[in-house]
Amino acid sequence: MKKKLIQYTTKNFEKLFQKKPEYIFLSPGRINIIGEHVDYNDGFVLPAAINKYICFAISENENSECVLVAKDLNEAYSFNIKDQLQPVEKMWVNYIIGVLHQLKEKGLPEKGFTIVFSSTIPMGAGLSSSAALECGMAYAMNKMFHLKLSKEEIARIGQKAEHTFAGVNCGIMDQFASVFGKKNKVIKLDCTTLAYEYHKADFKEYQLVLFDSCVKHTHLTSGYNDRRNEVEQGLAIIKANYPEVTSFRNCTEKMVLSLKNTLSEIIFNRCLFVVQEIERVPLAIKALSNGNINQLGELMTKTHYGLSELYEVSCPEMDFLVTEALGEAEVVGARMMGGGFGGCTINVVKKETTDNVIQKLTKAYKIKYNIDLKAYKIKIAKGTSTYGI
Repeated sequence: MKKKLIQYTTKNFEKLFQKKPEYIFLSPGRINIIGEHVDYNDGFVLPAAINKYICFAISENENSECVLVAKDLNEAYSFNIKDQLQPVEKMWVNYIIGVLHQLKEKGLPEKGFTIVFSSTIPMGAGLSSSAALECGMAYAMNKMFHLKLSKEEIARIGQKAEHTFAGVNCGIMDQFASVFGKKNKVIKLDCTTLAYEYHKADFKEYQLVLFDSCVKHTHLTSGYNDRRNEVEQGLAIIKANYPEVTSFRNCTEKMVLSLKNTLSEIIFNRCLFVVQEIERVPLAIKALSNGNINQLGELMTKTHYGLSELYEVSCPEMDFLVTEALGEAEVVGARMMGGGFGGCTINVVKKETTDNVIQKLTKAYKIKYNIDLKAYKIKIAKGTSTYGI
């Protein structure tokens, strides 16, 4: 799959520009094993890069003209790197020029370049294709023009591009996982300090499968903002009753339970989910380290029910996919992944039964919602990298 993507992107570059690209770069999408909605609550997350990529074929130009070709969209955009860069109508362009805008401020040589890119990361499935595009671009410019940026700087540049040019106030997890990913490793990441550790992720006789619900409900932005406000209100009340609490990280489930009659039902539920999810992350790391995939699956399943019933960011389609998956004996864990209200579920399935489980869920989902389910078998892969031509 990776080689096919590289060949496809390279051939299209050669066809369009009658020359071979000077560089090939790969930038992956990401998953999050566990640690959902705790990145903004001072918790840890457990992301990993996956073997779905954006491939960039690039050459320098002799002048300051830049040409961007999004092969999958059959769209192109040209500009002069010396011009002032501002957001444009085409969103995919903004992810790229948002990166270039920052690099120009850091002294990027005003040299032109030509890029053709293509992707195997499903769009809109919550696998962070935008972070892969931003970080792949920053990584490519860093290599081509010898900018000496650290991996952390590349991740931060990607995040800032999303904030300033795409208008999405995202956290850093997606960009960090895309850049720092390692094969068969998950990253325990503190999104506040960016302290991180690698932990082995050997799923043995199990396969990670993503089921793309192909729905995205409109509550995502409003729901996300509401949850942030609700947990902030809850934390303020917890701190007033327990002065030793500085954040959700040193708040316990016992403390939240003691305030059940003080907090409103909604605020109580939101806070209970957050403290439980923060506690699940180290348990998941321990399960992975011990090769106890069944226990990891149980923790992931608990996360889903917390997201659905306490945090209320799921939706009927996601709940259906999780319930159906868990009805199969070969599935040891399933949950919704990402911001919520649609996107993908992540499932841990016995390898030899994966195709059978995919077939069953595809049929059930079609009958229930008349939607063609998309399934992706994934592996944990290395982060943004150069590919030798």
